[in-house]
Amino acid sequence: MALWRAYQRALSAHPWKVQVLTAVHSGRCPDNICLPHTGSLMGLGDVISQQLVERRGLKEHQIGRTLTMASLGCGFVGPVVGGWYRVLDRLIPGTTKVDALKKMMLDQGAFAPCFLGCFLPLVGTLNGLSARDNWAKLQQDYPDALLTNYYLWPAVQLANFYLVPLHYRLAIVQCVAVIWNSYLSWKAHRL
Repeated sequence: MALWRAYQRALSAHPWKVQVLTAVHSGRCPDNICLPHTGSLMGLGDVISQQLVERRGLKEHQIGRTLTMASLGCGFVGPVVGGWYRVLDRLIPGTTKVDALKKMMLDQGAFAPCFLGCFLPLVGTLNGLSARDNWAKLQQDYPDALLTNYYLWPAVQLANFYLVPLHYRLAIVQCVAVIWNSYLSWKAHRL
């Protein structure tokens, strides 16, 4: 607990320095909003996908794929989602049940479709797919990924926006997102 308080004090006093130091693990640290280990959790999601879902075994584990997913957590997922939460809180500043419902509706109606529409082709590009193959894969995977998103995230986000202070929302989301990241990794890397 003392370590957590020291981390929070350092983050408040020197947000950008702390963010740079934790960037390998984080990536979701706009201003004073920080979630340690976003990149690590994306990587963990890929490890779970490869080992438990795909059952590759340690000898067949694709380390480059895990590193790619961890890098996406740091360089794309973290900054984009962290920035979105700040924008969302400015657009709808309240914390009532109605405000939480509005935030969830905007998050799931506008942000989630756009985010998935960017994330899946980004993974395809990093995996070396041609523009044509990437477009075909997006058309194949996007509807199912978006539908699966709607099974999980509306309830999580409604609780998150109503019960959790802004500076902890990313942490809550990323704890749940280990499961989601496993799914996204599997979906994005499936042939």
